[in-house]
Amino acid sequence: MTIADSSVLVTGANRGIGQALVEEALRRGAQRVYAGTRRPLNHPDPRVTPLVLDVTDPAQIQAAVETITSLDVLVNNAGIGLYAELGDRAALEQHLAVNLFGTYDMTQAFLPLLTQSRGTIVNVLSLASLAAVPLDPTYAVSKAAAFSLTQSLRMLLAGQGVTVHAVLAGPVDTDMGPRMDIPKASPESVARAIFDGVSDGDEEIFPDPLSEPVAEGWRNGVAKALERQMAAFVPVSS
Repeated sequence: MTIADSSVLVTGANRGIGQALVEEALRRGAQRVYAGTRRPLNHPDPRVTPLVLDVTDPAQIQAAVETITSLDVLVNNAGIGLYAELGDRAALEQHLAVNLFGTYDMTQAFLPLLTQSRGTIVNVLSLASLAAVPLDPTYAVSKAAAFSLTQSLRMLLAGQGVTVHAVLAGPVDTDMGPRMDIPKASPESVARAIFDGVSDGDEEIFPDPLSEPVAEGWRNGVAKALERQMAAFVPVSS
């Protein structure tokens, strides 16, 4: 998959990684970029179509489906991080509503268009998908669930020509980034690495200096080998 001449939808496009992904898609020659945000957005580039899109709102998702006539790349980037304690069930439910079910609902809604284009799904997750982060445990739970969803989608959609990528990012310098004095990657560098990974066909994309050392161990590790073995059990369509 290349971004040039493609149609791309990015959720959570008003700031941070999402905003950087919109700009990077334009830089790479995307034909149309749909920028999904919870509040109205203005953009100077005529290739950008702003969408008021809260991924937890079924009516807004349906309105987006009715607006977009073709789609090559869906980037499920919208997410929240509340830095709540594990005992805070309400925070866990909020995290799951956005980080898991928002990704699920967006994917299901746009799957007909992506199947038609033999397109690509990119789920922006976190290293917290692989190892829990005690500073924000309910966030980690939701991202781990979203990673499992990503793996399931990858197996089930491969036969329809739809590729599915997981972005396993480390600390990024955004409003949602970790509240610690540690090195953080810029959203712009992460956006570039994400689209590079999509172009290279990387199923898991490690887009920053902290996550990059994990890449080789993950791709050659037991968990990835087990995922490939599990793919043999995908039901055969009649």
